[in-house]
Amino acid sequence: MNLTSEPLKLIVAGIGTEIGKTVVSAILVEALQADYWKPVQSGALTDSDTTTVRRLISNSISQVHPETYRLAQPLSPHAAAELDGITIEPNSITLPQTDNALVIELAGGLMVPLNDTYLNIDLVQKFDLPVVLVSRNYLGSINHTLLSVEACRNRQIPLLGIVFNGTTNPATEEFILSYTKLPCLARIKEEAEITAEVIKRYAADIQPIFVMLRNEAS
Repeated sequence: MNLTSEPLKLIVAGIGTEIGKTVVSAILVEALQADYWKPVQSGALTDSDTTTVRRLISNSISQVHPETYRLAQPLSPHAAAELDGITIEPNSITLPQTDNALVIELAGGLMVPLNDTYLNIDLVQKFDLPVVLVSRNYLGSINHTLLSVEACRNRQIPLLGIVFNGTTNPATEEFILSYTKLPCLARIKEEAEITAEVIKRYAADIQPIFVMLRNEAS
């Protein structure tokens, strides 16, 4: 992993579904003035995550790239694709052409299947990019977070750190950070409403952390 090279490209992964990956992606896009891309969208096609990120970012540099696969049903991508009468072909999922930094958001967790033999984590490994892992506090979240970290490390996938989203549980967060030896990149509170101003506020907080990571890597 070379954080000193430009532009930075990274993948936002979650420990499960409805964890807050899209909000974290928007924050990173704003902080890095990066492009955004979600390769696979399952369901919510009229109000997709791509649409949400486009609405939440304020800078004029970031470009939002279209999804490679837009699937009608809010299911695991392999199941949604089957209902749409197609098969997701990993070779057709290629990085968008851009000279800018890039934030890539996965559809679901790392072990979510894209087809009968190919998982999200296989796509991460194919792209060979570092991961920002999003965790959310709930009963079982320690297990899911540690399993996600172990899955990445078993495949030599570099992890930049963890973002905790939602209600804070200091004991849980402390254990996860101590056990994994990963940095906490940000803590996103349970906001009443996620707006562009909220995204800008968190982006201003997280931006110096990425500067520090680059300086440590140089």
